[in-house]
Amino acid sequence: MDENYYIYIITNKYHGTLYIGITNDLPRRIAEHKSKAIEGFSQKYNLTMLVYYEHHTDKWSAAERERKLKNWKRQWKIDLIEKLNPDWKDLYKCLF
Repeated sequence: MDENYYIYIITNKYHGTLYIGITNDLPRRIAEHKSKAIEGFSQKYNLTMLVYYEHHTDKWSAAERERKLKNWKRQWKIDLIEKLNPDWKDLYKCLF
């Protein structure tokens, strides 16, 4: 059975601090970051802008992709974001 999993990157500004996460409900999870309902790194650094996401239908491949992205060099992450979102627009509204 196919499921939905999302790898996402949030930030606080253009070329700002980056956070990579995984979720099975992207709109809900980003709303939690925006409302600062989640204590921790994203709240501390005011990470509320969704600048990148990708869809997976397999939990294990999504988890593996998240792990790999977290180990990437910062510039590689920036290049990934800018390939699909060169202006670093907040993609949250695109989810609806």
